[in-house]
Amino acid sequence: MSLVPYALTRPFLFGLDPEQAHELTLNTMGRLQNTPAQCLWAQPRVSAPVTVAGLRFPNRVGLAAGLDKNGRCIDGLGAMGFGFIEVGTVTPKGQPGNPKPRMFRIPQKDALINRLGFNNEGLASFLANVQRAKSFRAGGGLVGLNIGKNAATPIENAVDDYLICLDGVYPHADYVTVNISSPNTKNLRALQSDEALDALLSQLQARRETLQRQHGRTVPMFVKIAPDLDEAQVKVIAATLRNNGIDGVIATNTTLARDAVQGLQHAEETGGLSGRPVFEASNRVIGQLRAALGGGYPIIGVGGVLSGADAKAKLQAGADLVQIYTGLIYRGPALVREAAQATAG
Repeated sequence: MSLVPYALTRPFLFGLDPEQAHELTLNTMGRLQNTPAQCLWAQPRVSAPVTVAGLRFPNRVGLAAGLDKNGRCIDGLGAMGFGFIEVGTVTPKGQPGNPKPRMFRIPQKDALINRLGFNNEGLASFLANVQRAKSFRAGGGLVGLNIGKNAATPIENAVDDYLICLDGVYPHADYVTVNISSPNTKNLRALQSDEALDALLSQLQARRETLQRQHGRTVPMFVKIAPDLDEAQVKVIAATLRNNGIDGVIATNTTLARDAVQGLQHAEETGGLSGRPVFEASNRVIGQLRAALGGGYPIIGVGGVLSGADAKAKLQAGADLVQIYTGLIYRGPALVREAAQATAG
């Protein structure tokens, strides 16, 4: 257990604007990681190793992308006991994202709405931060790097941005995630349609083969998809992933649906809804992917994990690994250990 229980710090953080609380937490963690003060939130990692996509994960619980967009706090976040940390989404050029306010809590439902819009410092700054991280990887932790496109890049040229990012992150990633499912970059989800997805992934796979030869190492590539897909769409995506040699899939991103939060304050804000309300939709997509892909194809389940039982349910739905984000904001570091224990073995 971390030295300072999250129950003591949460009321202070929840008294702040959500994005302000987010930045304060990351700035503090960035300064204190790898110092004795890290004991304030650090806890021992549950050791329950599992091999997925040819990688040895120390346990099945990871941090989802989006919390640490610039890769500033890999070691600090890793000290909470995660088996793997995914950072990003990074775009070739830095961009401010959407106008503020753009993050909203719905505490009655353990939920968040965000429309951040891939705000990040750009590829060069991101890679410098990733290379500075030492202790998490030294202890066996794995780092995934999540890539996207700039808002100003027309959707028909999206592949150019993904290729630039893939070239940059490849030497430094344990795995790469292609994010085509954020609802906060205009038209991005159109890349999930069959022809667009096939065109994007075929070019990424061709570039990866070149990078593989160049760097003498194979880096698995995952694709992150939305929960707002019907079964037919999921089947097409599954076939496209397989046909293009993609190593795995992350299910799911945030949802545009609002049924579960209707009538609550902030429920009508534009953006992606995460947390408890996306749990069932995420599990449904995971189950459909597993049915379409068969056993053995790597699936990372994310969406609405707020307890060890939730994490276990992701595995029962068909996932091999789980990620958390919103649950960490509501539950704190204790959730990491609880989820890792529940999914061990």
